[in-house]
Amino acid sequence: MPKMKTKSSAKKRFKLTGSGKIKRKHAFKSHILTKKSKKRKLKLTHDGLVHKSDTANILQQLTLK
Repeated sequence: MPKMKTKSSAKKRFKLTGSGKIKRKHAFKSHILTKKSKKRKLKLTHDGLVHKSDTANILQQLTLK
């Protein structure tokens, strides 16, 4: 049986933490930043965690399950 390949899109977007949670970046931080407030942009800068209901799907895409 051939090796399982990792989804390249998932590989670029998600990282695993030491405790096994999945980190992600916030959307809406790439362009059209002039109309967004400083507070909003600052909140989008910090990484977030993937919701519990989505973790199984992402782990499958990363072939870590």
